[in-house]
Amino acid sequence: MSPTESPVLLRVAGLRKSFGAHQVLESVDLTVRTGEVLAVIGSSGSGKTTLLRCLNGLEVADAGVVEVGDSLRVDFATRPPRRRLDALRDRSAMVFQHDNLFPHKTVLENVTEGPVVVQRRPAAEARADALRLLERVGLADRAGAYPSQLSGGQQQRVGIVRALALRPQILLFDEPTSALDPELVGDVLTLMRDLAEDGWTMVVVTHELPFAREVAHHVAFVDEGTIVEYGRARDVLTEPRNERTRRFIRRLLHPL
Repeated sequence: MSPTESPVLLRVAGLRKSFGAHQVLESVDLTVRTGEVLAVIGSSGSGKTTLLRCLNGLEVADAGVVEVGDSLRVDFATRPPRRRLDALRDRSAMVFQHDNLFPHKTVLENVTEGPVVVQRRPAAEARADALRLLERVGLADRAGAYPSQLSGGQQQRVGIVRALALRPQILLFDEPTSALDPELVGDVLTLMRDLAEDGWTMVVVTHELPFAREVAHHVAFVDEGTIVEYGRARDVLTEPRNERTRRFIRRLLHPL
């Protein structure tokens, strides 16, 4: 079943978020189907990161509804109880711009922390799962290393493995290559491309337009807290309808 035929996994309606007098998100609506990759693009400060954090429950939206599958509906019109936010976090996992690894823990300890401490899974099961995932990304031999002993690309791949180890329904990526040296970007994008081919449902905030055009099924362009253009990736990135989208893409592809 292709993503265009699969059921909706994530549905967002009327999502709003302010920080003081600053309106960051203004009535955001979107849907993501099972196995789909949605790329979210837009200028810095447009609300992309806040959107991801609201989807994961790291930020509590002021209004709107987030639904995951048929079993979870979080309505932010009234502040949801902690158990609802915890349930939202259980269904997605976040990969940040910086890997955010614990510097005093080994790679293996970083990966098993969430499954053991948060999800209460048996330590032996979490360890076996972590080693399998590290093997997949070519880092099994670094399981006993500390983050400071890894390259930036390796650290970010460990960050992705840490998210996978939580067995989420949705992977959320917040510009995962933006902090990397250019020569390290390729390895991370290759891993993300492999995850997409494996059928992971992903929402990816990115400035890597060639990656988005190749891997994403749909693209949402966010400007001043609203989705001003949404459509199939190749359509939005090749022939955008909105003038703001066109200006953004031209500026990104031709910065000088």
